[in-house]
Amino acid sequence: MEKEKVFDQIRGGLIVSCQALESEPLYGSEMMGRMAFAAKEGGASGIRANTPQDILAIRKMVDLPVIGIIKAVYPDSEVYITPTQKEVEKLIQVEPEIIALDATDRIRPGKETLEHLFTNIRRQYPKQLFMADCSCYEDGMRAQELGFDIVGTTLCSYTEQTKGTPIPSYSLIRRLTTDLRIPVIAEGGIWEVGQLKQVYQEKVLSVVIGTAITRPRDITRRFVNAISK
Repeated sequence: MEKEKVFDQIRGGLIVSCQALESEPLYGSEMMGRMAFAAKEGGASGIRANTPQDILAIRKMVDLPVIGIIKAVYPDSEVYITPTQKEVEKLIQVEPEIIALDATDRIRPGKETLEHLFTNIRRQYPKQLFMADCSCYEDGMRAQELGFDIVGTTLCSYTEQTKGTPIPSYSLIRRLTTDLRIPVIAEGGIWEVGQLKQVYQEKVLSVVIGTAITRPRDITRRFVNAISK
């Protein structure tokens, strides 16, 4: 699918992250397919999904653009969102409209740098849309230089450098949307409608919300914690 057509589909909308790890009650591809269908029924413009199996199950239920990732843990790296070319190639096989990967400056498995990895995959898959999951302004600017199609604020507050940063980081979103020539997707820490509206005061392409919509255990825990305080 052409880049601008994908951008038009998600522009100004809500991308719902439908993910569940093995430790979570809703784990399972069939469940994620149903979750994506519920998101579409609610008006979502796109889906973010983890693993080829989940993406295939979601494809059977909805025709929305998909941001695909693979979360993989390696003992020699803190990077876990699509960390190596192996994960990229697995995602290519199921053809998500966008593939997202960690675009921080952290060393990847096998001591590989982002520059080395992305130069290779950009050359091999020139028509694939790639989203840079960033933690800070510098990550976003470097991602643009490397040739990413989209920058996301996904990893803000999740790296050692940005730990403790309040999210959503409106200042980061504002700086990136002001200085980048490529689109920005805001992601991370959006729990309230007011926060979503404030994010959309900036020139973002779209917004991803996950936990606040698709993780009932975390949603329940948040309300229960409010009672106990």
